[in-house]
Amino acid sequence: MGWPVAHSRSPRLHGYWLEKHGIDGVYIPMAVPPERFEQALRALPALGLRGVNITVPHKETALLACDTVSPLARRIGAVNTVMVGSDGTLQGSNTDAFGLLENLRERSDWRAAAGPAVVLGAGGAARSACVALIDAGVQSIRIVNRTLERARELARALDPQCSAVSWDQRDEALSGAALVINTTTLGMTGQPPLEIRLDTLPKDAIVYDIVYSPLETGLLAAARARGNKVVDGLGMLLHQARPGFEGWFGVRPEVDDGLRNFILRDLRES
Repeated sequence: MGWPVAHSRSPRLHGYWLEKHGIDGVYIPMAVPPERFEQALRALPALGLRGVNITVPHKETALLACDTVSPLARRIGAVNTVMVGSDGTLQGSNTDAFGLLENLRERSDWRAAAGPAVVLGAGGAARSACVALIDAGVQSIRIVNRTLERARELARALDPQCSAVSWDQRDEALSGAALVINTTTLGMTGQPPLEIRLDTLPKDAIVYDIVYSPLETGLLAAARARGNKVVDGLGMLLHQARPGFEGWFGVRPEVDDGLRNFILRDLRES
């Protein structure tokens, strides 16, 4: 459920797993305007549906509309996955932090103890990233945002590991960092580029961009050129879908090269 939702890759992603595992099921996009969202969500049990994924702009509303919400989703402040219980209750959770960490661990040798992390952005994706890193054991997170007050609000909410850094200090914030994550839309297709100098970033730091269109953003290209390991955002999209699929269909799916190439073809054709 989203508004709009036609751009979502989730139907293709889940459709791939349904076919691979021979499951008689379907995953469909549902465009739901904000004023009808709670009504639509409440209709799931009556329609016999197992659950739903939630995307923008409904994630925060879903947090309030579900009957039960996981502690992790409450800390993140958003629900992106809903299960319909056997008694018809709506059970909300958030799998974004899981997807972010699984992608990072799969495609790099990152360790939480390696050192500070820098998170670019202070929106919902940044909050998911910070919570994921805190739970993984990162002791210091620098939140860098174009609006400093938003960075401060997020840092205060997640004390004591987080600190806020102004956007004009973003280059200096990279000094000594072991991990950099871009959670902004800067660098995405159709958006302005992310302008940041990597001079102070250690050569053994990992650079992660949650953007996956284009697959290699300007940030990742610049990091790769200077020898840093890079992680693109496609794996986060794929991994965050796994808990929902398992909950709805009873099969734990895998993220493999076949799935990755299938979604990459879809991205190139769109």
